[in-house]
Amino acid sequence: MTDDTTDDTTDDTTDDVFSRIRTATAIVADRAVAVRVDLDALARLADGLAPQAPALLPEEVPSGDGEAMATEVVVWNAVNFGSGWFPDLRKRPGLSGARSLAEALADHVARAGAPTAEWLAEVDAATCAEVFGQPHPGPVDDLLDLFATAWNDLGTLLLDEYGGSVAALVASADGSAAALVSTLGRMPLACDVATYGDGPEALEVPFYKRAQITVSHLARVFDGRGLGEFEDVRELTAFADNLVPHVLRMAGVLVYDRGLAARIDGGDLLRPGSPEEVEIRACGLHAVELLAAARALAPADVDHELWQRGQDPAVKAVPRHRCRCSWY
Repeated sequence: MTDDTTDDTTDDTTDDVFSRIRTATAIVADRAVAVRVDLDALARLADGLAPQAPALLPEEVPSGDGEAMATEVVVWNAVNFGSGWFPDLRKRPGLSGARSLAEALADHVARAGAPTAEWLAEVDAATCAEVFGQPHPGPVDDLLDLFATAWNDLGTLLLDEYGGSVAALVASADGSAAALVSTLGRMPLACDVATYGDGPEALEVPFYKRAQITVSHLARVFDGRGLGEFEDVRELTAFADNLVPHVLRMAGVLVYDRGLAARIDGGDLLRPGSPEEVEIRACGLHAVELLAAARALAPADVDHELWQRGQDPAVKAVPRHRCRCSWY
């Protein structure tokens, strides 16, 4: 439980995706059984927050004209998942799983140019293995299948509705982060929505992690102008993954019950959409909302700060929850 102020109702009069995310995750945080938010620890963490916009990593900086830059950002974030497979991923020396994949894609784009919609619509797992430097057949074949499907879906969307242009897709949102998140979230592997509970108490819980981080990435790459200008960018929530909740757990803000903690510490994979997995993501997102409110910060800025803290070797040395899904 978090506090007793959460209203277990949703506002059916709004189509604002960010409001729906915030309302649903707050309800989960209030109902949660295996995860709770420690408000005292949260207050201590809030006192020490001083987020600064982190510099983009080299592999996160695209080049070329606006179309090429937007394409590389959207194409990367279409496959910016797979943490449940990272222990089995062939990584580049000194790089994490995510950075290994991002750098491999950046190298591919430098050689071959930004992928076209036609290429995306037809790409297969074997080509994904070549792009990302993975053995095929190999231990992450099912991840490569998902990468191919995610790119196929993106290519098809671009060809069917946007003349094959990523810039046209982004521009169609007319400067609305919520609109772009909703559009990207229509693709099956980006439709990051869980069901929490059963029967009449069942709750639809949207997260849209990758869709939201795509908007954030565009805003940072284009410095808030042109294809990166979104009037509601500060409405982005935390990007619900497995690292920020882990950082919050290490800070004592998220507290797991003994059974869940033992499973995570033992390296067990959690089932995507299971109550425990949804509670971890929802409580993490809700905790970031509380931290942001306490310091009058944008939640995405708090997320970036916590993600940076997650690079500490002492934090990385402790197992975090892992789940094989297309969300993170």
